[in-house]
Amino acid sequence: MDKTAHKILLRRLRLVAEIDDEDEAALMQLPVTTREFDAGIDIVSEGQTVTQCCILIDGFTYRYRHTLEGKRQIIAFHVSGDIPDLHSLHMCYMDHSFAATTRSLIGFISHDAVWNLCMRRPNVAAALWRETLIDGAIFREWIVGLGRLSGLSRTAHLLCEIAMRMRAVGLAPEGVYRLPLTQHELADALGLTVVTVNRVLRDLRIAGLVERERSRMTIRDWRGLARLGEFDARYLHFRVPIAMMPIPQPERA
Repeated sequence: MDKTAHKILLRRLRLVAEIDDEDEAALMQLPVTTREFDAGIDIVSEGQTVTQCCILIDGFTYRYRHTLEGKRQIIAFHVSGDIPDLHSLHMCYMDHSFAATTRSLIGFISHDAVWNLCMRRPNVAAALWRETLIDGAIFREWIVGLGRLSGLSRTAHLLCEIAMRMRAVGLAPEGVYRLPLTQHELADALGLTVVTVNRVLRDLRIAGLVERERSRMTIRDWRGLARLGEFDARYLHFRVPIAMMPIPQPERA
């Protein structure tokens, strides 16, 4: 049996919690089924009753809601190893949708299997609970950005966050990573118009902070970008010290 999904889940949980050998053995026995989704396709839709949790094995996904007028607000992005709907273990009714931005491979684990694992391995249960708490911390950071930062600063913050999260799972060496997002998707996440997103990305490039070529994002000046975005990586709550990662933690005033 292919254990790729298990290894990716284990790698993610070890970023935020201590997992011992017995926990690892139990995690590796979880029954996982996989399915590929094309860009723009809902993996789980708002209003749906779900009986399983998803693991993002490969690709890039986002959570979103629509207003009554049909306007979309993206409320989170997810990278490899994330469990975007872990909350469904306790709230099986989906109050938002979860979709792929690019072709993505998703692993599915039944709620029953997760519950059984949590009952047998309290340390794993604590790690999963910590995951949901970190998810909340990211939401809080986004709310502050949407409410109080300029469009330029919140864009810089988002680019820093994605770089740090992808670097943590080995997907952003030297500050270069794949960002498979259209300007429409960025606009819907940042609360900006597409025209403003285009201008902001141009301004960041002219300032020598980033360079984007199609879906390839390169951070040219990490400290400058982090300063502009008021980015402090501590809200991501990695167990591994941020200073040990190739992208250094920005200095605080």
